[in-house]
Amino acid sequence: MSRLGNKPIAIEGANVEIKDNMIVVKGPKGELSLECPKSVTVELKDGHLHFTRENDEKANRALHGTTRANVNNMVIGVTKGFEKVLEIEGTGYRAQLQGNKLVVLAGYSHPVEMPIPKGLTVTVPNPTEIHVAGCDKQLVGQFAADVRIIRKPEPYKGKGIHYRGEYIRRKEGKKAK
Repeated sequence: MSRLGNKPIAIEGANVEIKDNMIVVKGPKGELSLECPKSVTVELKDGHLHFTRENDEKANRALHGTTRANVNNMVIGVTKGFEKVLEIEGTGYRAQLQGNKLVVLAGYSHPVEMPIPKGLTVTVPNPTEIHVAGCDKQLVGQFAADVRIIRKPEPYKGKGIHYRGEYIRRKEGKKAK
């Protein structure tokens, strides 16, 4: 019994349309759509979305909870949105926006240019901070992870790009005798 899959989703501030196996969610921040698996049925009752599955096979149980979680993220995304904040630490490490590209200087011989995908807003309030925002949780997280992978934080001095609030496990360096 999927506890998460059986939980209804409250739709406040969003419009939901269900056509065949497509779920389209519209809100003030944007519009998202998802193709629902055939084994999961979606019903709209009293301003809540209810998910049911056709049988208790292992694959259908997994899809039941996953589909519900994905639609919940869509509803949250189009109403509130998602945001990730990246911080850059290190001498000479910085970021800037150039048109539709994020340019990161992270200690390499060349600047790293990353095109910003559609549906995302990237801001650089100061050279050592990057804000990635959008309504698609997967897209926001993937782009933030791609930026972070340019220069992962190293454990000795903590130099690199990391998420705000991320704990970096520090190692002790060599000791002089």
